[in-house]
Amino acid sequence: MAEPESLRCSSVRNRGGVQRVEGKLRASVEKGDYYEAHQMYRTLFFRYMSQGKHAEARELMYNGALLFFSYNQQNSAADLSMLVLEVLEKSDTKVEDEILENLAKLFSLMDPNSPERVAFVSRALKWSTGGSGKLGHPKLHQLLAVILWKEQNYSESRYHFLHSSDGEGCAQMLVEYSSSRGYRSEVDMFVAQAVLQFLCLKNKNSASVVFSTYTEKHPSIERGPPFVQPLLNFIWFLLLAVEGGKLTVFTVLCEQYQPSLKRDPMYNEYLDRIGQLFFGVPPKQSPSYGGLLGNLLNSLMGSGEEDDVAEEAHEDSSPIELD
Repeated sequence: MAEPESLRCSSVRNRGGVQRVEGKLRASVEKGDYYEAHQMYRTLFFRYMSQGKHAEARELMYNGALLFFSYNQQNSAADLSMLVLEVLEKSDTKVEDEILENLAKLFSLMDPNSPERVAFVSRALKWSTGGSGKLGHPKLHQLLAVILWKEQNYSESRYHFLHSSDGEGCAQMLVEYSSSRGYRSEVDMFVAQAVLQFLCLKNKNSASVVFSTYTEKHPSIERGPPFVQPLLNFIWFLLLAVEGGKLTVFTVLCEQYQPSLKRDPMYNEYLDRIGQLFFGVPPKQSPSYGGLLGNLLNSLMGSGEEDDVAEEAHEDSSPIELD
């Protein structure tokens, strides 16, 4: 019993010390001594890290970043946000919802047009999957998607929704995206692309949820199935075919709906991949598309490098012409 008690006392002392330091730093910021306060935060960061006090360093940098953000000191706040990530990268901190929410909070406060924000989100996503080749933790992607949705940055929001498990949220965002930025004639294309991309990522559940939610909630879509728009009927049948797994059904379906599928040259590329994943279709010897389309498809399938995540988010894969 003595050892746990001593550990608790030590933790209380450490927390008290952090609070006292934070009080002094806050006073400096409130007086407008931003540069001095920023340098002191950095000094304390390296001191705590050298002493192995990772939790204290992370807490101090996180609260400091929030403080600088509240005074619109974007550069100092962004720098301390990066130090939060450095603690996570150099310690054995487990991925937990609270930490992911803290990272999303910092992201939400950064200037949307700053290069620091792009670098921050790339490193955060990489850390969230242990530096593996995966494209980031689904929960973090979902949090980022919601933030970008609120900013009306629909194309990047959709990118992050695709790598989350939130099909319902993605559908609601797409309804708003279509209604505010799209043409009425393209209402079916918004959801078709999302469903095909979810299937390319082997996420059948989210593909079904995004389709059912979108077609139910979109004000310009009459209740179905069947639907007035042939492309929506194709997607409906495709989801049923994926569950059944019969190649002949898939083949006939793609042949019958070629007029609709020709509306976007990427549809058949996605369907080639879906055929491989769910119907045992052998891959083509060489891709028919290169350049941007080829890079897009590769990134969607998860073969791109993790550091390209933020850059790929800017390469909106939408075939829809928007003003």
